[in-house]
Amino acid sequence: MSSIFGNEFLMTNKALDFVWKQQQLTANNIANVDTPNYKAQHISFEDEFKNRLNHAMKSGNSSTMEQAITQTKAKVVASNNSKRVDGNGVDMDVENVELVKTTLQYQYLVQAFNSDYNRLRTVIRGN
Repeated sequence: MSSIFGNEFLMTNKALDFVWKQQQLTANNIANVDTPNYKAQHISFEDEFKNRLNHAMKSGNSSTMEQAITQTKAKVVASNNSKRVDGNGVDMDVENVELVKTTLQYQYLVQAFNSDYNRLRTVIRGN
């Protein structure tokens, strides 16, 4: 895919996957707000993604950048800090903010992808 579209498309695609997974986890957390001993889950990928990209940029090789993007994995982290008597770790205020944040991130990434695609389409058409 990167040979035709470039690493920007690949990176946007990977980021969309991560944000989508976070939205799923947030929805699951909200659905389990009343489940005793449920631990809220969140996804962690930003630091690993950033580190892999920085390391790949130092090499200056396009295929290294592609590998850094495709090999980045997200980690699901369960929260152990429950403040409730029933042991449930879901804080609805935090989950609602996370839902809004990931929705905005997803919308921005889709817009960025569409913008890149439209530029590429314009170049191919020559208009």
